[in-house]
Amino acid sequence: MSVFKNYLTAFLILPCLATGQAVPSQGSGSANRTVLQEEVDKVILPVMKEFSVPGIAVAVTINGEHYFYNYGVASKQTQDAVTSETVFELGSISKTFTATLASYAKVEGKMSFSDHISKYITALKGSAFDRITVLNAATHTTGGLPLQFPDNIKDNRRAIKYLKTWQPKSEPGTDRSYSNPGTGLLGMVAANSLDQSFEKAMEKIIFPALGMSSTYINVPKSRLKNYAYGYSKNDEPIRVNPGPMASEAYGIKSTATDMIRYVDANLQILRLNKKIESAITNAHIGYFKVGEMTQDLIWEQYPYPAELSQLLAGNSPKIIFEQNPAAKIDAALRQDANVLINKTGSTNGFGGYVAFVPSRKIGIVILANKNYPIHARVTIAYQILNQLDRLAPLKTAK
Repeated sequence: MSVFKNYLTAFLILPCLATGQAVPSQGSGSANRTVLQEEVDKVILPVMKEFSVPGIAVAVTINGEHYFYNYGVASKQTQDAVTSETVFELGSISKTFTATLASYAKVEGKMSFSDHISKYITALKGSAFDRITVLNAATHTTGGLPLQFPDNIKDNRRAIKYLKTWQPKSEPGTDRSYSNPGTGLLGMVAANSLDQSFEKAMEKIIFPALGMSSTYINVPKSRLKNYAYGYSKNDEPIRVNPGPMASEAYGIKSTATDMIRYVDANLQILRLNKKIESAITNAHIGYFKVGEMTQDLIWEQYPYPAELSQLLAGNSPKIIFEQNPAAKIDAALRQDANVLINKTGSTNGFGGYVAFVPSRKIGIVILANKNYPIHARVTIAYQILNQLDRLAPLKTAK
């Protein structure tokens, strides 16, 4: 709470560093535009100043009506302005696409979340993954897979060799340990079950089905001019380095335009292929309770309306970096009408956040070319979502 108050105080004395331009995708009242513009400026500009963030793209949706707010530069060297078509690294927001692919493979009848991982990655037969399920990988409940692979693991071949001898610290399904290797395995399982590479499955199935034409694992040469540079803690330009299972865990790049469309897909506003719609809906099922948060398939949810303190606790370093008890929900919790679903994502030079409320048909995407603190992302999104809630239509009946 005190952090947000500091943001407001800073705003009152902040010179105009970069003003966002509200660009609604459909016709809307000027009153909404003015209110949103003021609210977004009020919380974004102080954060940019406090954490020296070069550029931020914000997109919001109110029942499919989009507003875009762009601030600062995509590159300090070129001084190119951030736009809604600037390509940002999504970091771990990529994991939600991996969950969608896995859920799609299940809808297609190609795999089951109750299957063991070694069924689909045969190189792991005879290892701990004979008893760790696909669901465990999708909910970070593998029994203690690390956040990252050890530094000496440089590629997928070495990653599999490492995993062959890895042993859980606890019984799978009892603790949550946030893990890039776990999501990497989830993506490999889904892709293998569909008889294709992960990259091909995303670029030929998921991205086109979602209508996301500016979302990539490998940014093509024709779009490199739109690919922002991230900035390190020392403010040096940086982009993500490929690593083992990087595509599956943190390798997707996208724009504010594509990502707010992705939010609309998760809000069930878009008309999509029925299998993709089912895959998205099923990814919102809650399986484990972890502190303030319910763990879905990669996505994380909270009762709505949520308190800021709940969101901050669920996105805290304790939840991200430590092994936490996970209470299994006996009957998988179908998405309640009144929940807030979110996911953070970071690489060394980028920081993002996505949150949406299905019952209110509202959502927000914040993409930045600096890995600034997660508590700041959550706080500013919370304030903007509160404003969206006030502007949204009456609540949908449960």
